[in-house]
Formats: sequence, structure tokens, C-alpha cells
Amino acid sequence: MLTQVGCRHRQQRLWQVIPEPVQWLLVGDPRHIQYLCNFRPNPVSFSSDQRSLLLLFRDGRTMLLADNFTRRAAGAEIFADQEVIVPWYTHRKSVINRDDALCESLKELRSAWGSMPGLLEPEGVSAKAASIVSEFANVSGQTMVAEHRDWHFPHLKSNGQTTLGHVIRSLRRSKHPDEVTLMRHCMQSAEAGQARAFEVVQPGISELEVYLEVQKAAQQAAGSACIIYGDFRATNGALHKAGGLPTGYRLQPGDLFILDFSVVIHGYRSDITNTIAVGTPSTAQMKQFEACHEALNSAAATLKAGVECRQVFETASRVLQQWGFGSLAHHAGHGLGLEHPEPPIIVPESDDVLEIGDIITLEPGCYVPGVGGMRFEHNYLIGEQDAEQLSQHRIGLI
Repeated sequence: MLTQVGCRHRQQRLWQVIPEPVQWLLVGDPRHIQYLCNFRPNPVSFSSDQRSLLLLFRDGRTMLLADNFTRRAAGAEIFADQEVIVPWYTHRKSVINRDDALCESLKELRSAWGSMPGLLEPEGVSAKAASIVSEFANVSGQTMVAEHRDWHFPHLKSNGQTTLGHVIRSLRRSKHPDEVTLMRHCMQSAEAGQARAFEVVQPGISELEVYLEVQKAAQQAAGSACIIYGDFRATNGALHKAGGLPTGYRLQPGDLFILDFSVVIHGYRSDITNTIAVGTPSTAQMKQFEACHEALNSAAATLKAGVECRQVFETASRVLQQWGFGSLAHHAGHGLGLEHPEPPIIVPESDDVLEIGDIITLEPGCYVPGVGGMRFEHNYLIGEQDAEQLSQHRIGLI
């Protein structure tokens, strides 16, 4: 989970780039609330999609606002100085609209704002909540023009308007140590799932049965119930490219089974891929494997801060072309964290540049009619001079 030190550091870093007149911030995106105070309802609980709010003051104070059932669903320690919890469900009375209950908690904080100017996160704070706050608080506007101060976000993309949400997303690019630790845990759990797949993939087993075995192994390694999603599909000469959730299809000799999946723990995720041959791989399939493996390693060798993402893509794609398979047919990778995908994006026309603290994935693939499809993927932490490979699962067809 995230740490108190990490959350406080992220709060301080946020305030360093907020215009000086602003004295408070109201955040509503669940990912950003977690990013700043470690609060997020368990995704497999009955309150998984419920809203909460986080009020931050420039002097360092933080206040979490939620209803009582949403608060109960949190699976980790919360790093907020004060919690304003509305008794929405009491086991005695009928309930009101749940969002209305959250808005009631705002009214309890009338005196907290005073006349200090502040900002709302328009992407995360509902129109009703924003209206309530504006009745008694000095809302200085929901957008911030980048020219208002010397923003140090060369990759900030906001179509002319910079909101609080844009700024937090930009800060999320550079991962803190507690985020890296959590994502390593996601990867280790996914690695256990990949290892189990090598044990069970064989002719006659269904895609769904493989998925269930992978899911069990990954959750056991995680030590908790967690989300596992991705591609669990077989390809072959007749269907050389497939993706999505597993089906009841039973694997046949000659198939290539693609396992491209993420394990999500407390909002953060891994994303690793392997392709397993069902039976003995053919000469054509081995050639595909060698090409993909070389493309992955060649692209990984280019990773470091300051490298253009389009160059990373071109490196992977060039290897596939040299092997006679043509250009890479999809992205070469992307950023990872609280979303999937998130910047930077490794595609031919990307204008993203790798930065220190990025966690990215590389996943070159090759899909050949009459043979089948495959791809292989590792996750990396970008440093100043090179990149650290975070995922350690075995890459191979057998």
C-alpha cells in the first residue's frame, strides 16, 4: 500500500505547482484521492464505485469526506488529518441518494473554507457538489492557465486549459518509492500467474480454465482478493490475432495462447505478457518468437530519460521488419500506474519523452496469417542513464 511519507510528499509536490493565491483544493477523482491520502474503497466490495472527496489546505491539513459505508470499504490505512463521515446507511432508516449524502458532508465544513480562494477538480467533483461549495466558499475558478506561472510540465496536454486534474495527472508520471513498491507487488503476483500458466496450458484445456488457474495463483501470491484482467486467448493459423476475455474454446495442438494481463492491487497495476505454445512449436512459430524477443530486448536497451517514445517504437518495429514480418502492428508500449494505459505512449507519432520515474511496459508483437500471433512484455522503471526491468517472468514459448 501507499505510505504516509509518500502521500505527504505528493501533497507537498502538488502545492509547489499551484498558484500562490490558492489556499485550498477539493479533489474528487478516486485515483487522485488515493494518490494523495491512500483512501480507496476495495474494488471487490459493495462500495467499490462510490464517490468520496478530499479537501486539502496549503498549510498541510487534509480532510476526507465520505459516507459511512464507503469509509468501511477502505482496505488500508488512510492518511488524512480529519475524516467527515456522513451516516448514510444506519440499518434503521431508509437511505437517501448516496451522492446527496456526500454533499451533506460539504455543508458540515462551511466554516473550514472561510474567505480563502481555492480550486475544485472539475473532472472529479460533481456539479451539485461544486454548486454547494460555491455558496459559501471562494472558488477562484475551475481552470488554471499554464502561463499563470512557470509550470514545469513539458508534457502537460490540456487543449489550452489547465485544470487541477491535469496537474495531478502530470505529477503522476514520476512514481514515488511507495508506488514502485506497490507496483512490484502487482508484478510479482502476475509472475505467479504466468508460471502457473506454463504448468496448465496443454491440449484440451479451455481458455476459461487457464484463466481461473492463473487468477488463483496470482491472488494467492498477492495475498488478497484483487482484480485480474486482460487477454487470455488462443491464436492459430485460422485466427492469427485475438484478444479479450477467455472463452470456452479448448486449446488444440499448434495453438499459441496469449496471456497479456494485469494484476490490480489497491488501484495500481502490472501489465505483463507471455505466449505459450500448445504442444511443440513449429519452425515458423519459433522464428516469430525470436523476432519478438529481439524486438523486446532491442527496445529495452534504448530506455532512459530523455529518449523520444517514437524512437523506442521505431527500434522495436525495425527489428520485426529485419526478420521479414513488417512493421509493428500496434503500440510498442505505454505508461502504467493508476490507469491503463497512461502516458507516456510508445507509438509512431508520439510526442512523449521518457522521464525519470516513468514506469512503462514494452510489448512488441507479431501476427502471421496461417501461423498465429504472439507478443511478449516486460515492465521497466526509467532512470537517468538506463532502465530497471521490474518484471521477472520467464519469456518463452515452452
